[in-house]
Amino acid sequence: MDYRHLGNSGLKISEIAYGNWLTHGSQVEADAATACVRAALDNGISTFDTADVYANTKAESVLGEALKGERRESLEILTKVYWPTGPAGHNDSGLSAKHIRESIDGSLRRLQTDYVDLYQAHRYDTETPLEETMQAFADVVRQGKALYIGVSEWTAEQIREGHRLASDLGIRLISSQPQYSMLWRVIEDEVVPTCEELGLSQIVWSPVAQGILTGKYLPGQPLPEGSRAAHEEVGGSISGRVNDDALLTAVQGLKPVADEVGLSMAQLAVAWVLQNSNVAAAIIGASRPEQVVENVKAAGVTLEPEVLATIDTVLGEHVQRDPGLTAANAPKKRPS
Repeated sequence: MDYRHLGNSGLKISEIAYGNWLTHGSQVEADAATACVRAALDNGISTFDTADVYANTKAESVLGEALKGERRESLEILTKVYWPTGPAGHNDSGLSAKHIRESIDGSLRRLQTDYVDLYQAHRYDTETPLEETMQAFADVVRQGKALYIGVSEWTAEQIREGHRLASDLGIRLISSQPQYSMLWRVIEDEVVPTCEELGLSQIVWSPVAQGILTGKYLPGQPLPEGSRAAHEEVGGSISGRVNDDALLTAVQGLKPVADEVGLSMAQLAVAWVLQNSNVAAAIIGASRPEQVVENVKAAGVTLEPEVLATIDTVLGEHVQRDPGLTAANAPKKRPS
């Protein structure tokens, strides 16, 4: 495992991070989740990413239990705030001072820790003045409940303004957590250059496109039993992609590329995002420990330019690059 600086801070994180979106507290049972966390630790992963909204707070609780007894100083624990939790009352979402204050305390309690290494705005809140949000984050940092702050799925303009306010308040905004994969490259033209200028790194989610880039979904074939797409509760998030036979056919064209470099298709996908120098970590999820063991083999891999060019040719028109999609997919008002 290699470790990379997060932004221009002194904090290092494992370049493969373990995330529990769509798994802990929902797709897999607690025992299986704990086994996955143990596999992550055994293979050098020190960075664990979660959010209060995952499984409506249950994911944080499962992760807290799984990490109990570990040396806290050897871990980097990341969580997020924005989406509704609890009964989803009128103040149970967003980035108001009230919601941030209440949410950080709930997250720390569930994670069984005194602080998180990184506290992230899970989306941009159009209903709260950014000055209020950044002041609330500054209070969290000054109280010792978080060391650094980050954002997730913010536009380049939003990141720039958030960074300015954070600097004025004397706190460190050091990361962006966007979706990024061979298929979804919308951050490359605007978000990445802005973050490079300001000293932020990317911690990217869905590097295997929620399983699409593993090659397990075949055109015209039934969904594999036990797969995420076949799961009753979480499968809807990728229903469009798994029903796109043209996309699935193109993805199958990556298999000889992966074979040539001695990687599985999933390892190739994770290694691909790590070639971007602005990416500090790729977040992997898992429902079985062996998935963790396999995915960490992408750490430290260098893909030659001709391999990257071949990937571009194989995927062709299926690659999304429009930077406007970040704003287009963002919530226009607080969810409830």
